[in-house]
Amino acid sequence: MLTLHYHPLSTFARRVRVALHEKAIPHESVEVNLAGGEQRGDAYRRLNPLGKVPVLQDGKFALPESAAILWYLEAVHPAPALAPAAPQARAQVDLWVRLCDAGLARQASTILFPKRFLPKEKWRTDEMSAASSEIEAHLAFVEAQLGSREYLVGDAFTLADVAYLPFLHFLPLLDVEAGPRVQAWASRLAARPSAQATVPAA
Repeated sequence: MLTLHYHPLSTFARRVRVALHEKAIPHESVEVNLAGGEQRGDAYRRLNPLGKVPVLQDGKFALPESAAILWYLEAVHPAPALAPAAPQARAQVDLWVRLCDAGLARQASTILFPKRFLPKEKWRTDEMSAASSEIEAHLAFVEAQLGSREYLVGDAFTLADVAYLPFLHFLPLLDVEAGPRVQAWASRLAARPSAQATVPAA
């Protein structure tokens, strides 16, 4: 059985939890005590030398990094599919996962970590403002690319949407103006049972 090492407040871990739920994959969830520094201990570092969550363990194989885990799950549990079989459409899904990490995920973390976990006097507001500007530009690009579609690639919910879902949950905290298509898309994703089952407590 697969084991997911995660934290319930981690946006990156939530991606994996959403995929596991969508695919109904049996697994064990092990919460990592980030506040207690478990991720810095020798045992956890053997799983992930980077000391981050999530990590997916499949027997003796341990895989960190949420994007890599999403594609691994798709490979070992291809049904129900969260990526199309056609090479060009599959490449588009991969592209969107990468674009999310480059244009939204890193910048969102710059804003969300202090807003969720630090007192206001410790916020680096200049960095947070710059991150908001980058996110707004990225979401304007997404708005244009969505067009009349309900999802990013084709007419189906895919790993591309999974990659964005945890960050779109926090749109109100990101200090950005999202267009109507992005807002409607975010609402569709939030309504999915997999999203409802993994909503962070804070």
